[in-house]
Amino acid sequence: MIRVASYNMRKAIGTDRRRRPERTIDVLNELDADVIALQEADRRFGARASAIPFHLLDEHSDYKPVMFEARAGSMGWHGNALLVKKGVEIVDKTMLHLPSLEPRGAVLAEIRLGSESLRVVGMHLDLSGLWRRRQAHAILEHIHAREGAMPTVLMGDLNEWSRQGGCLRDFAQHCRFADTGRSFHARRPVAQLDRIMVTGGLDISACGVHDSATSRKASDHLPVWATLTVGAHAAEDGVSRGPARIGAFKRLLSSARKHQQALASARVPRSRR
Repeated sequence: MIRVASYNMRKAIGTDRRRRPERTIDVLNELDADVIALQEADRRFGARASAIPFHLLDEHSDYKPVMFEARAGSMGWHGNALLVKKGVEIVDKTMLHLPSLEPRGAVLAEIRLGSESLRVVGMHLDLSGLWRRRQAHAILEHIHAREGAMPTVLMGDLNEWSRQGGCLRDFAQHCRFADTGRSFHARRPVAQLDRIMVTGGLDISACGVHDSATSRKASDHLPVWATLTVGAHAAEDGVSRGPARIGAFKRLLSSARKHQQALASARVPRSRR
């Protein structure tokens, strides 16, 4: 059994508007997951340092960060971070560049828990529905391009308010969703923005939203979790390599690049305005 979780920790700022990283660590300890995908793990301004001091995480939890080393003092990449239990082996890691108008990215790690291997992707998608779909296709293509098939779990704040449309439809062509429930807003959840998805080779045994007195105060999102088992077809990664789907992705990504180029060429430096 493998327990995974996703948590938009809002830079350790709670619903009381106080930054209390020790409270965030309490929530992480309550989750007791083998691997956790974090969103908004780094501060937004200045050096963009980790919102949780590394020494606090080490001293008061059983977690260690997957160090992507994108920026000195940061835990993640564009706010996305992955935590694993200290006994978990990190086999590989990479940062994924995503098409976007504002800086967005995702993180990927391949880990080993005992005899089981698992690929984990953490993400925080755009507020724009069009860009969310392009980012979903980019993430799926990154997985497709990896060498060696491996059971994969994708987690994060998808920012998708619809129940089945938008990027959910794109991911659903390749993944199965854990029906975790509504996670936003933490005080009164009305939207299922935070998602956990799995590909072939993984079965979802249980899942839910972690709703505790501490989690309701620690962020504006509640964490979501799932318990997974490795199925009979563990070598599958579930991402279709059919030419039709790959061609559709390439057309969508090409459109995104052209849009970005058009916007860049249209910008005029302030000094010339």
